[in-house]
Amino acid sequence: MTAAKQMNDRADDAQLEALGYTASFDRKMSLWGNFALGFTYLSPVVGVYTLFAFALATGGAPMFWSYLLVGIGQFLVCLVFAEIVSQYPIAGGVYPWARRLIGDRWGWMTGWVYLWALATTVAAVAMGAGPYLAALAGFEPSPFVNTVTAILIIAVSTLFNLAGTKVLARVAMMGFLCELGGALIVGAWLLAFGREQPFSVLFDTFSVTGEGSYLPAFLAAGLAGIFQYYGFEACGDVAEEVPNPSRAIPRAMRLTIYVGGAAAMFVCLALILAVKDIGAVIAGQDTDPVWTVLTTNFGETGARVVLLVVLVSFLSCVLSLQAAASRLMFSFARDGMLPASRALARLSSTHVPNVALVICGIVPAIITVGGYFLSNAVAVVVSFAAVGIYIAFQMVVFAAISARLRGWKPSGPFNLRGWGVPVTLLSFAYGVSAIINLAWPRMPDANWYENYAVLLTSAVVVAAGLFVLPFMRRAAGGPAVAGE
Repeated sequence: MTAAKQMNDRADDAQLEALGYTASFDRKMSLWGNFALGFTYLSPVVGVYTLFAFALATGGAPMFWSYLLVGIGQFLVCLVFAEIVSQYPIAGGVYPWARRLIGDRWGWMTGWVYLWALATTVAAVAMGAGPYLAALAGFEPSPFVNTVTAILIIAVSTLFNLAGTKVLARVAMMGFLCELGGALIVGAWLLAFGREQPFSVLFDTFSVTGEGSYLPAFLAAGLAGIFQYYGFEACGDVAEEVPNPSRAIPRAMRLTIYVGGAAAMFVCLALILAVKDIGAVIAGQDTDPVWTVLTTNFGETGARVVLLVVLVSFLSCVLSLQAAASRLMFSFARDGMLPASRALARLSSTHVPNVALVICGIVPAIITVGGYFLSNAVAVVVSFAAVGIYIAFQMVVFAAISARLRGWKPSGPFNLRGWGVPVTLLSFAYGVSAIINLAWPRMPDANWYENYAVLLTSAVVVAAGLFVLPFMRRAAGGPAVAGE
């Protein structure tokens, strides 16, 4: 270790001590490793491929614009988070941020909602890999295949995460390079040689609604964009494993939105323009337009090579999600805010919270088994995963608004200055509208518990958190709260 790195590490440790904590992790994740973690969590390939068929069938080609609109809204949230983490670079992300800005109870509820949303997102992403593994192996996709695939991916991800921060960073970087390279190559090929539709199809709403209003269809299809744009917060979840986190993490967060969002829009655009018969997708005659496009343009063998890259993207996405969830659980436990906190806050010989990691594998696996019994499991699980994360995000944004009203002025190196108040208010307005859109029941012909699954699961998680909260003692001799 060089003298300069030792000096920087001591400065980072001193900053953490000023916030009330002793350094426990290895700071072996560079800026680019941190960005790769956020990118693979956001995962343009996973986000687009998981919901492309649903979004195209629901909203037609104009669903593409949901990626742009949601990207702008989430970029505002990203700026708020970047300002907070620059002052409070603490492992666990949304929980310690909300706790610093408002207090223990608000922080605990924010982390509780986010933890369940993360567990559900791990399950949703892992389940989304099922149809692609089936296509790669040459057999029919089914709920059973989706469930078995999800459990296998979660198990492999857990093993990689247990190997330590350096392995996590390397696998995340490998997943980033593989995914970005694959997305650019496949997208460029489809745009150059596989285009079947004119660009004007991106404005063709008539094919979906006829003479009626297009807005309801667009809002429903907007789930694709909403599910896409998170992952930037994961950069802050591992804040204690990054050198100079107050400067590096805000930059990595913004890079995640820039590069990940642009890649997602590029992949989505290429796929839409390569679909030969969008009407067949809308009518339900082509239920897997991604596989249709890939086999048409690359043949069976070439399509399977692409699917191999897709599956690597799914695995790296689950890896990043699980890492974020485990650091959140560790942060909870370190403050004495969970049962068995001593075990959950213990780090292994590889300097990772091994007990928390195992639990963050078991719980999503249980969720995937439960999803086996739902007729539209992936869409239902994705919806709750998205709304849970959005609720947790907006609890942090609300905490920032509340803190500002009480005189808080962000003091980290990344600072929005005069733009802080309007950006925070706009991000809150966007987030609340997205939550309403996600929770709105839209399946009158479905079973009532599927139509209201998002509302029911959200209510259960919040109610359970309110029930458990009084039993969660405040950390004895809790850490000093700096900056409040």
